[in-house]
Amino acid sequence: MKPIILDVDTGIDDALAIAYALNSPELEVIGLTTCFGNGPIEYTTRNTLVVLEKLGKTVPVYAGADKPIKRGLKKFPTHVHGEDGLGNKFDKAPAREAESEGAVDYIIRQVKKRPNEITIIAVGPLTNLALAVKKEPEIASLVKEVVIMGGAVFTAGNVTPYSEANVITDPEAADCVFSSGLPVTIVGLDVTMKTLLPKEKLADWSALNTEVADFFADMTRFYMQSYETFHPGIGGCALHDPLAVGITIDPSFVKKEKWNIKVVLEGEEIGRTVAHSEGEPKIQVCTQVEAETFLNHFLSRIF
Repeated sequence: MKPIILDVDTGIDDALAIAYALNSPELEVIGLTTCFGNGPIEYTTRNTLVVLEKLGKTVPVYAGADKPIKRGLKKFPTHVHGEDGLGNKFDKAPAREAESEGAVDYIIRQVKKRPNEITIIAVGPLTNLALAVKKEPEIASLVKEVVIMGGAVFTAGNVTPYSEANVITDPEAADCVFSSGLPVTIVGLDVTMKTLLPKEKLADWSALNTEVADFFADMTRFYMQSYETFHPGIGGCALHDPLAVGITIDPSFVKKEKWNIKVVLEGEEIGRTVAHSEGEPKIQVCTQVEAETFLNHFLSRIF
């Protein structure tokens, strides 16, 4: 089993990624760290605990960054994830609370404790990881791998024509991580927009007639309705965050190219992830995906 820290800003596709990871025997999810992003940190932390409770899983949760490194908070994407971040399906507070230790210190402690063993899957803004590297630069050489859902390297963005949501939410954090020397694999819109979960599959979930399946089906239905607004006729939603989990389990789901990545920090193209070949390329960028193979794998693990 691969020891995993899953760094989330729990909205709907984060919830799907959490379920996928926790139901995959190849992964040992040792902790979940939370960040602002799809909602304020209080919501994303609470939502993470709610999802764990629905799944019947007990994994420690560590609350992290509540704002970007240098910028102010922007409006949260309630039109995509709902007012509560869970498709407006939040019903009661979770029984458990987050740990007292913060996410940044937890990441540093675990990486030092288990050098070259831990994979970090980061599917929200990269603020926690950037703060960890800034606090303890040595961890960049001690992490086994960092798999990031973020960026749009050779395709258009989903917030602006240039930028993807996780990167533009804290572009300085993303730029810090990409230039830190961490062994990064970018799972960006180049591949995630090709991983469509068809809306017909939600009927299969509902037919299971369990509380957890109903919760996920209702939540994902809200997410698909937002997709229909942006992409009329799409008939489903992309599995952004789950794909980052998927390639950690089975790297053959994607093809990669090595590049270096800079993040545009000013002007109209702010948040753009730019591939360049100055120096030795160190970042793995996913460029192609076996979408159907991945989808079937995801569906076989979700519950």
